[in-house]
Amino acid sequence: MRITVWNENFHETTQPDIAAIYPNGIHSAIAEGLAARLPDAGIRTATLQQPQHGLDPETLDATDVLLWWGHMKHDEVDDEVVERVQQRVLAGMGLIVLHSGHFSKIFKRLMGTTCSLKWRNEAERELVWTVNPSHPIAEGIPSPLIIGEQEMYGEYFDVPTPDELVFVSSFSGGEVFRSGITYRRGLGKVFYFSPGDQEYPVFYHEDVRDVLANAVRWAAPARGVAQVPEVANPPRDWFAQPSEHEEERA
Repeated sequence: MRITVWNENFHETTQPDIAAIYPNGIHSAIAEGLAARLPDAGIRTATLQQPQHGLDPETLDATDVLLWWGHMKHDEVDDEVVERVQQRVLAGMGLIVLHSGHFSKIFKRLMGTTCSLKWRNEAERELVWTVNPSHPIAEGIPSPLIIGEQEMYGEYFDVPTPDELVFVSSFSGGEVFRSGITYRRGLGKVFYFSPGDQEYPVFYHEDVRDVLANAVRWAAPARGVAQVPEVANPPRDWFAQPSEHEEERA
């Protein structure tokens, strides 16, 4: 399995308090958790600041599952790169969108909606409830998964009705949120998971790391990444007059 973890890498390089939590970047913390659970996987990281944001055609061609974390720099992601990622998802690459990535160009493009939500950041406790215990992403995950401090995300979450609802979160203020949802787009699988604000060490949480490893296994293409189907020939006119050969066979 070939995994790429993408992160805009802005907060960790500009804000000392967040750098203290994620000294090597959020992407490194996510990659570390995956490496411990998927020892046979090839894992690389990519960031906004790299040429082509680290998502050049060669890298994406060698990626089975892409994880995406972004927050403040969504508009700086080049549209050409977004198009490239979308085509890879349609061709079968798995995509896991994390926390503020709900506002990323790629997620909004795949959803076709605003992807807006309600939020409040007061270090509240989040309870992540499993509502689909038979789903592979929920395997081995406690219900509730307890996150001591986290930014609140609340409904209404403006996304299409999910193909599958895996997790629902509740917060100290009484809000609820569809925090773990899946979609199919083309040949690819998409999973959105909301926990993971940069101000809290959520990506070191062992249960959260288990969720991400499960999600990677689920999203990986079973037969490798295919090519986006193209129409090579016009459809046959099945209602046309049969040929002499077909009349003979009849």
